[in-house]
This record gives sequence, C-alpha cells and structure tokens, in this order.
Amino acid sequence: MTLLIDPPNSPGHGRLWSHLASDTSYTELHRFAQSLGIPQRGFDRDHYDIPAERYDAVVAAGATAVTSRELIARLIAAGLRRRKAEALAPKKPGRSLIRAARLRPGDRVAVVAPAGPVEPARLDAGLEVLRSWGLDVQVGAHARDTDERFGYLASDDAARAEDFMRAWCDPAVQAVFCARGGYGVQRMVDLLDWESLAAAGPKALVGFSDVTALHQAFGARLGLSTIHGPVVTSLGAGDDVSKEHLRALLFEPVPGTSLTPGGALALVPGRAEGVLVGGNLALLSSEVGTRNSLRAAESIAVLEEIGEEVYRVDRMLTQLLRTGWFDEVRGIVLGAFTDCASPEALQELVGDRLAPLGVPLLWGAPIGHEPRNLAFAFGVPAILDATAGSLVMREAALL
Repeated sequence: MTLLIDPPNSPGHGRLWSHLASDTSYTELHRFAQSLGIPQRGFDRDHYDIPAERYDAVVAAGATAVTSRELIARLIAAGLRRRKAEALAPKKPGRSLIRAARLRPGDRVAVVAPAGPVEPARLDAGLEVLRSWGLDVQVGAHARDTDERFGYLASDDAARAEDFMRAWCDPAVQAVFCARGGYGVQRMVDLLDWESLAAAGPKALVGFSDVTALHQAFGARLGLSTIHGPVVTSLGAGDDVSKEHLRALLFEPVPGTSLTPGGALALVPGRAEGVLVGGNLALLSSEVGTRNSLRAAESIAVLEEIGEEVYRVDRMLTQLLRTGWFDEVRGIVLGAFTDCASPEALQELVGDRLAPLGVPLLWGAPIGHEPRNLAFAFGVPAILDATAGSLVMREAALL
C-alpha cells in the first residue's frame, strides 16, 4: 500500500488543503483515513481533502509526501484517477429501473453484513435456506465479525464496504444477500466505488430495513432495481409463505405478483400506477439531502418501520413532506409498523399527514418487520388499487 499526500496548496473555504490518495486501492485509503478520524464527507471522487493543519500528522502516520503533479500521475497510472465529468449523475425519480437476471439453481450468490453484527445460529439457518434453493453460497470475510469499538456494527466501515465491493464486483456472483439490518449502511455507503459497481451490475441485491440506504443509492446513482425482502438471518426463522414468495420472485418471477394476497385497508380509496420506491421510514427521512436519496415523484411509495413512538413517526413523515420527498407521489402503501403504537393511533397520524396529498393510501401490506414479509422489486411498475385493498407488481421483478 502506498498512501500519497501533496502539499497544502489548494485554497478553499478560507484555508489551504492537501489531497490524500492511494495508488493501490480505495479500500486501503478509506481504512487509513478512518484510522486517523478523517470524516467520510472529506472523500471527493478519488482522494480525501485534508486541511493544512493536519498535513504533518498525516505524513507522520505513514503517508508519503509528493508533489501534486506526481500524485495525479500515480493515480492515473494506477487507474484510480476520477475526473468530475466521470462522476455518476443522480437518476430521475419515477422511471423504471434496470432489472437483473433471474437466479437459477447452481448460481453463486454472496452474503455480506453491511450493517449490524449477525447472530451465528440465525445466519447459519438462513444460509441453509439459500443452499436448499440450489444456490452456491459464498459468505463475506467479515460477515461474522463485530466491530471492536462499536459493537452495533459488523466490523469497521472499510471492511464492510470491502466485503460488499468484493461480492458485487465478482463476475461469478449473481446476487448479493444482506445478512441483517440494524444500523451501519449509512456509515459505509459513501466508501463504495460506484463506477466499479456500475460496471459490474446489474445483479439482485436483497435486504430490507437498514438496507434501505443501499436500495436508495442503487436506484438514485446507478439506476438499478433492487429487492426489498427478508435478510438472511430472518429466512431461517421466517414463515414459509415469505420464504417461498422470495424464492419464486428470484427464480420464477412473473408479472402480476400480488403483495397483498390477503387484502389491505383503504385509508384513501382510489387507483394509481407507478414504479415502487421507499423502504424503511427512518432511513428514508435520514437520507434526504444526500446524493443517494431517490424521491417518490411519479411513483408508489411503500413504507415500513419498527420500534418508533407515534411522535417520531410523525417527525419522519413531516420531514419527508417538508423536503418535498412526497411531491408528485402517485400512491402510498403502508406496510408493517411493528412495535410503534396502536393501529388506530398510527392510522389517525397517517390520515393527518398523508391523506391531504390526495392520492390512494393503503394500510396493512405484509411488508416489513413481521414474520410475513413479502419481497418486491424497487423500480418496477406496479398497480395500487386502494379501493380493492391490493398492490400488484405489473411486471416481473427480474428478467
């Protein structure tokens, strides 16, 4: 590994800045920056911006002092130079996203833990389910780890990003399954090499809850459809209907898949069509303002949540409303709001916050943190008939 830093000669915001880079890999660069407490927001395409007062400390920690010309030349020679014109542009909301190919028995899939630490027994049970589908399962190097400093993370940010990159960019891997949710995706998502991800895709990405941050980023930055469905640790303990629903969606995708086979409650009647967007409410509201946020314009928004008081659900919905996330939405589907409050209290809140949008509003889809968690594909056209209590994917989730 060679870490490079040029002199603090780049002016900006009333001070001078250096550029910290690596001519080996972005993963090693991120890990080095993290060890020094350099914030992720300082990463700009191919380098970290370092204020002049930290230059000596970064050199003392192991970075090699070079000229600005040499730093750029070595990045170009290593194929790691990224120009502004090459940056991925945000994708417009409301359009169909690019779908991956369906899975077949014998396909290799990868399991990674991009968020919280995984309970071994639950992971093993979920892995057996994947193997029972005839899949060749590859488990990420850090999928069973726990971060030494922050026990709510499955290894450090750079390691989780490295596992994800290795899995997604492996040409032999057809799909990536997330081991669990929890918290942590937002800490590592900006460490991913989006140009490499774009070059390797599309593939099926499966998960929910905290994985919403990846779903949003893949839709907004890559224009790729992803699968909102059970994580691996919930497959072993989940109900048979959810498992079979996910298996069929991955291996035998067909148009007309219902996401409300038992019906749901119309809070606002009506009918709407649009691509599916959304996920976990807390993650959606906290992603607003980032380059990864994909709005609900011209789409059907699907929302779910767990363990939040009514006032906090109110705050999240209000945040999305105030920022324009719901502007031009065509319909809204509420999935499970597990351990949040009574259904009556939540329905009253939803009626107050969302009914004024004047779009069809459906309550009680079997999607979210319940044993019954039916998988669906983001960016795929769907039909919402709130009057009839139904949500149906108009097209197949995978090709």
